[in-house]
Amino acid sequence: MVRAATEHDIPELVRLRALLFDDLGGDFFNPANPADEWREALVRVFKQKLTEPDCLILVVDGDTGLAACGIGTIEQWFPGPHSRNGRIGHVIGMVTDPTYRRRGHNRAIMLGLLDWFRDRDAVRVDLTASLEAEPLYRQLGFSDHPDPLLCWKP
Repeated sequence: MVRAATEHDIPELVRLRALLFDDLGGDFFNPANPADEWREALVRVFKQKLTEPDCLILVVDGDTGLAACGIGTIEQWFPGPHSRNGRIGHVIGMVTDPTYRRRGHNRAIMLGLLDWFRDRDAVRVDLTASLEAEPLYRQLGFSDHPDPLLCWKP
């Protein structure tokens, strides 16, 4: 059911990522005058990331395209007493096409990503959860983040 994405899946991955931004809404994710260059840039990044060992993109096939996808990445941060090796995982872009929701695809992808993070010795995995998905992630062992989180947008 869950498989690693290939370059052939890139158009569908772009479509699902756009659905994610539509779901998130607001001026930050859907600015008033978005430039479509982000889609072209996303294609280039997907092509690159599909070849890198510290990135895994998992997908579930639907009838005519992808039903769902999720991205896992690992970054090398600086080790410390709270992070013995500094390998921090990130879950990005968990999205299911509305037609395929409530069928366990998100859970299956997340379980695959968590196994991948364990195999690569990630000491922590971070994600940003929607209110709708938060109960699933908490059920899978996610908890409140220990760091206060702020962002800066140039």
